[in-house]
Amino acid sequence: MDKDQKIYDLEERANKFADRVTDYVLKLPKTTPNVEYGRQLVRSGGSVGANYIEASEGLGVKDFDLHIKISKKEAKESRHWLRLTRPLPEQEQEKNFLIQEATEFILIFSKIINNRKNRNL
Repeated sequence: MDKDQKIYDLEERANKFADRVTDYVLKLPKTTPNVEYGRQLVRSGGSVGANYIEASEGLGVKDFDLHIKISKKEAKESRHWLRLTRPLPEQEQEKNFLIQEATEFILIFSKIINNRKNRNL
């Protein structure tokens, strides 16, 4: 499978995102801002999938809704931290890919949230 090929299993896709975020951060120049932003990015990047897994565990509607909203929030934070990092020129393409992937997670989780709201009206 191509490195950038879309994965439609959301849990697996979030796991790949976290892996790529980790690899990206490990390659960042070790400047003070990159180290600090990188720490935050690794946390939020891994939390996207962790909260999706929590939502998928079926502990109830309120728990599902809460963890989907947290997944969306963590994707937004990941995008924020990615934008603040200063990679080497050869990492710019990976940075842009990860920003796009975070944006797609935001859109996916927003759609799930909106669909659930519309069903409960």
